[in-house]
Amino acid sequence: MKVIYLDCSMGAAGDMLMAALYELLEDKQAFLDMMRSLGLPGIEISAEPAVKCGITGTHMKVLVHGSEELDSFHEHLHGCEHDHAREPDHAHTHAGEHEHHQHTGLHEIEHLLSHLDLPQTVRDDALAVYHRIAEAESKVHGRPVDQIHFHEVGTLDALADVVGVCLLMHLLAPEKVYASSVHVGCGQVKCAHGILPVPAPATALLLSGVPIYGGAIQGELCTPTGAALLTHFVTKFGELPAMRLLKSGYGMGTKDFPAANCVRAMLGEQDAPTEEILELSCNLDDCTGEAIGFAMERLLDAGALDVYWTSVGMKKNRPGILLTCMCRPLDREKMVELLFRHTTTLGVRESAFRRYTLSRESKTIQTPDGDIRVKVSTGYGVTREKPEFEDLAKIARKTGKSFSELQKSI
Repeated sequence: MKVIYLDCSMGAAGDMLMAALYELLEDKQAFLDMMRSLGLPGIEISAEPAVKCGITGTHMKVLVHGSEELDSFHEHLHGCEHDHAREPDHAHTHAGEHEHHQHTGLHEIEHLLSHLDLPQTVRDDALAVYHRIAEAESKVHGRPVDQIHFHEVGTLDALADVVGVCLLMHLLAPEKVYASSVHVGCGQVKCAHGILPVPAPATALLLSGVPIYGGAIQGELCTPTGAALLTHFVTKFGELPAMRLLKSGYGMGTKDFPAANCVRAMLGEQDAPTEEILELSCNLDDCTGEAIGFAMERLLDAGALDVYWTSVGMKKNRPGILLTCMCRPLDREKMVELLFRHTTTLGVRESAFRRYTLSRESKTIQTPDGDIRVKVSTGYGVTREKPEFEDLAKIARKTGKSFSELQKSI
């Protein structure tokens, strides 16, 4: 199973994540050609070697109308003219530019993305990242999402970062993405209307539920774009998981700190998760259907992984039932006791098996009719999604809609 681990010990910004993932590619030129062929207005992208604290990596240079943004992310919001710069001492230099540039809202971002020649999954990921940012800013500033606007130059720069990271994740196709706890920096950051604490309010909202920490390094190490990308793609935050390391990449920021200012991406392989399970079975020819049904309920309530019956032919040509219970080894005694207690069997057979499973998670989809939980299973190069039956049934009863109608709304 292919996995990626992101070391965010110096925070995360869009260009740094893009550069770190770029270094993991086999065909780097193909990615740059794809990005350049998108026709992002006024954008030029190049990958340049960079060295921080003796470590060589890549700086992803994004030019907007011939100029490079300071440390990759200046997201100016029309609501508060907020500049989420990673170099707060430079933030004031852009405050006066707001009167000279148009502002772009989420609708315009959606329109622009819809016209880029991108795989649908990449477009969907990019839209989801932007919605995360806009929703966080909406809560911070007390304005509806459709009233949140981005400064034109900052939008183009951030858009290149977001699209680049989403495209790289598509090309690398990891089955799991892990990340360390996120170093957010400390101190304060300047914006046009005042001074804000680090992490900035929108970044803090985006990182809700994520392990973060500060330190002695002054400045904003994790940007809103970095936070939105991490929370969209990362499966789990924490320590480096066990894996066979295949390749490492370093995405460099522009500013110098006592520690190497970079995001490190590590590409590796993990063994497919396996576990030992037991199959307990017994033949029944003198047990009623009601009793068998009740026994199955008791076994499932006690933690059985699965319980099922099969029609079989028994000695003297008697029709019978083969009752099978799948369970974990630790539950063996409990399941055997229940089989004897709730059926007429005189003996239980045991077989040991090793099973391979897809990793399973749950997410909630918001629809006009209500929230629907969706089970997501991934692994072995496949991804499957299945809406929760009870949620669909509840909404179907309430609205009179069919299952197929509701599934189309997901």
